[in-house]
Amino acid sequence: MNNFKIGIMGGTFNPVHFGHLILAENAYEKFDLDTVIFIPNGQPPHKSDEKILSKSDRLKMVNMAIDDNKHFNVSTIEVDKKSYSYSYETLEALKKENPNTEYYFIIGADSLYNIHKWKNPEKLLSLCQLIVASRGEIDRHSIENHKPNIESFYKTKIHILDMPIIEISSSDIRNRVKEGKTIKYFVPKDVEHYIYMNNLYK
Repeated sequence: MNNFKIGIMGGTFNPVHFGHLILAENAYEKFDLDTVIFIPNGQPPHKSDEKILSKSDRLKMVNMAIDDNKHFNVSTIEVDKKSYSYSYETLEALKKENPNTEYYFIIGADSLYNIHKWKNPEKLLSLCQLIVASRGEIDRHSIENHKPNIESFYKTKIHILDMPIIEISSSDIRNRVKEGKTIKYFVPKDVEHYIYMNNLYK
């Protein structure tokens, strides 16, 4: 019997957007995952200088964004913490609850290159494999060049996920709202409505 395979989408989701959702859906399909869990950060230590929306607002928007997708779920494991959220601690807790589950941490190429700067990367990568999004040939070649050394050093496995180039970022969405520009087709309709109704990012 095969182990349960779960993809992990961690992030600030400030706000969640179609780029996140397309990445998660592609990872789910290509790597035959059973589910993808979105884990919004509580207090991300690497973004202490960035003005971040409240945990509850970000969590609500993620729930809205994935509501109609039966193989997407949300975990509040980091949002519920009072202190900083570290990925290795999250994976430790998940693995303790489900020791026979295979976890796949879904990240972008930039995160892969900076994995050594993460808190306790050795522990994190002993608990999961990585799915790394490649956006175009240059990205793929770069990931392939880094892949052997990182796999060897951290004793982990890296899977490359070819993705279309989608120019959407949370910071761009925040700026567009601030400038009075539309965010239609950047975020799901319910998320767009929530942002405007609650006067967020103004």
